[in-house]
Amino acid sequence: MDQERLVRVFQHFADKEFPGSSDLYAHLARQIAGDAEVLSIAAQASPGQPVPNLLFGAVQYLLLKGKGAALSAYYPGLAEQPKEMEASYPHFRSFVLEHREGIIEILRSKRVQTNEVRRCAYLYPVFCSVYAKVRKPLALVELGCSAGLQLLWDQYSYAYGGQEVYGNKDSVVRIDSEIKGGKSPFLLSSSPPVVYRMGIDLHVNDVHSAEDLLWLRALIWPGNPRRVSMLEQAAALLKSRSDIRFIEGDGTELLPDLVRDIPGEAVVCVFHTHVANQIPEDNKHRLLHHLSTIGKQRDIVHVYNNMWDGDLHADFIVGGISSEQTILRADGHGRWFEWLA
Repeated sequence: MDQERLVRVFQHFADKEFPGSSDLYAHLARQIAGDAEVLSIAAQASPGQPVPNLLFGAVQYLLLKGKGAALSAYYPGLAEQPKEMEASYPHFRSFVLEHREGIIEILRSKRVQTNEVRRCAYLYPVFCSVYAKVRKPLALVELGCSAGLQLLWDQYSYAYGGQEVYGNKDSVVRIDSEIKGGKSPFLLSSSPPVVYRMGIDLHVNDVHSAEDLLWLRALIWPGNPRRVSMLEQAAALLKSRSDIRFIEGDGTELLPDLVRDIPGEAVVCVFHTHVANQIPEDNKHRLLHHLSTIGKQRDIVHVYNNMWDGDLHADFIVGGISSEQTILRADGHGRWFEWLA
């Protein structure tokens, strides 16, 4: 990515993405946008990756490994009483330049695979609606699954600002989210039945691997302790499961072969959140072609965002009949969503 475009990317993240989620990253991103030397390092990121997320993830990954005590002192979650962020950039810049080679290696080898558990807060009502429409058990196939934490959305409990709790009410993973707008989502008191789970990714993060878990932790923005605790709780739950099939590869290519093993009495639910922005355009169209072909043989639902816009959509092929719905728009980390259907 050329430097002029990178300037705009970091300015966008500073103005639109980080505020309200990480004041430290918003501050640092503004400084990076005017720093040609740091931008030249960030430009080494693998094509198609969101560069600010990857650069900040690489830096925090090294901090979590115990490097850079002077910089860690400014990070909420790494320091008990973080120093004032206004003085942080010289330390950040020095750290990046000092660890240039290690950071570039991470930028070229790792991917932004934020496995945001709170996004399940809006997936839960979506799949409640899917079940209400098809009245069949659900077979989950997640593209770009990272570690697969969203494949357990039916095993978490949910609260939406009131007293009532939905989903698996006994779950150790409790997810809170705010519903905005005038429409109410369709919510079943208990989770709809799930009979099959498969996660596909170019690289599957293994929750049994300390290295993979450290990278997932590094991708969480500073100042979000609840996100960290949900990651840890969901990962512990996933470790106890043996009923999820993980496949490494390109899901847009492998999907037709993989769905053949799914029980015929279930509706195939292919879903992905905040992944399609990293999928090449040709692969997106290949995925849609496969979904259409599969839909001629069995019922299938495609739940997704970031294919063409930021809204979450559900495309159905049920009984050979196609229909499409724009379901909701949501905060990227699931803190709130607005029901549109």
